[in-house]
Amino acid sequence: MKVLQLIDSLEAGGAERVAVNYANGLVHMIDASYLCTTRAEGLLKGELNKGVGYLFLNKKKTIDVKAIKRLHQFIKNEDIDIIHAHGSSFFLATLIKLLQPKLKLVWHDHYGKSEFLKQRPKQMLKLCSRFFNHIFSVNSKLETWAKTTLKVKSVSYLPNYAVKNNNALTTKLKGVEGKRIVCLANLRPQKDHLNLLKAFKAVLKTEPMWTLHLVGQDFNDAYSKSIFEFINLNKLETSVFIYGSCADTSAILQQCTIGVLSSKSEGLPLALLEYGLAGLPVICTNVGDCSLVMSHANEGQLIEAQNSILLKKALIEYINNIEKSKLAAVCLKEKIEMQFSEDTTLIKVKTVYKTI
Repeated sequence: MKVLQLIDSLEAGGAERVAVNYANGLVHMIDASYLCTTRAEGLLKGELNKGVGYLFLNKKKTIDVKAIKRLHQFIKNEDIDIIHAHGSSFFLATLIKLLQPKLKLVWHDHYGKSEFLKQRPKQMLKLCSRFFNHIFSVNSKLETWAKTTLKVKSVSYLPNYAVKNNNALTTKLKGVEGKRIVCLANLRPQKDHLNLLKAFKAVLKTEPMWTLHLVGQDFNDAYSKSIFEFINLNKLETSVFIYGSCADTSAILQQCTIGVLSSKSEGLPLALLEYGLAGLPVICTNVGDCSLVMSHANEGQLIEAQNSILLKKALIEYINNIEKSKLAAVCLKEKIEMQFSEDTTLIKVKTVYKTI
């Protein structure tokens, strides 16, 4: 069995990390594991296992004949059996399947706005879904949506899993040790950093020594600009620090005290799993399938989205109750290691591959 993970880029996003994790994790479980990035490379290229066959297409437009031919030939030469397409790469995967009908096509739905599925563009996806052999959905809402909206009989829920990266520490965080809050999320509107900034501003009134650290890709757009404007207008420059996309995330988390996600919408965020693996107490909004990861109060604080008052209270509670926060961190880590592990997930994936 030979499987190719197909992804649009290798920037440090959730879907991209999943594709890299699968390519790496499957190396010793199948005959050959490959990864193809279509549009751009990025930080995650450095995390690919040496045993993973790699291809970069440098695709320039939606229908790039040169890129299509190159991928088609690569799959033919390597005798690849299955394309596992992540996110929006389903379109290219469908074109390749039309050229090679015997090829099996798995689509992995990472859609991050699962709270707003009614607004999701679906016409092209619905058309292409006729050629999918299986769909993996990263949360239960997406699973239900796929079963009721798309033209595929075989759909299953597959939670994300996280692995610690071994990249050496290169990002030294500012602020006082033991008083750092981290938010590991690309600067996208659904991550709702502004809600977090409002809550943190209120925290500083009683806890001025604490600092907030935002780690994730800056797309230099209007949303990013609004974050920097909020920080400047509220004179938070000495308390809030933005680092951009970083390759040494596991090492960064070891420097932090509390992990937080303030998203309006999620699938099943890898950051939440990464916080847990790092042994951090976590505060997270109750969106997507976050409640499956933190299903009990002793595993972390799950709060209402877009509510800076509740977020501030949750932060203060962990700041003022170190023992409670440490206990939550231990419970969450144990759960993630047992229920959201690499081995458990990849066995499920391989079973589906065999079935199709």
